[in-house]
Amino acid sequence: MRRSLLLLPLLALAACGSEEPRDEGQAVVARTSESELPGWLTPTDGTDPARWLAGREAGRPLPDDAPEVAAMRASLKAARTGFVEDPRMMANRTVQLGQMLAEIGKSESYRGLIDGLGGIAAKRGRHKSLYGEMVQHYYNARAQGADHDAALAQLASHEAR
Repeated sequence: MRRSLLLLPLLALAACGSEEPRDEGQAVVARTSESELPGWLTPTDGTDPARWLAGREAGRPLPDDAPEVAAMRASLKAARTGFVEDPRMMANRTVQLGQMLAEIGKSESYRGLIDGLGGIAAKRGRHKSLYGEMVQHYYNARAQGADHDAALAQLASHEAR
């Protein structure tokens, strides 16, 4: 019995030695995988939304300096000025819209969607739009038979009111 009482503190100390020391104020940082893309970006995900979105469209992870990533970054940045949502949420909603459009046989590029919807929101000036709401209206117009340009025109006329 005495021997087991002595071993217990030693086992506890041995178990503690396998942990890395952590500073109390040290934040946990999410890491981006270089070999796979997550299905969705979570609020604590450290993945760059532009890189994730460009990679999703390409079907594989892309390096941070890829031209497609730079172009997507520019599109998200421009659109961000007209919407309430952050780039992460806009990226998630864009993928969701892309999937819904593909299901009805009306695929569009992610940049085309972001640039089109962002252009409409930018015309509102200081009044920001809800990206998720605009995505839903766009999808409804497409599901009713409108092509990309006609759906954007419908949205623009609706937003002007």
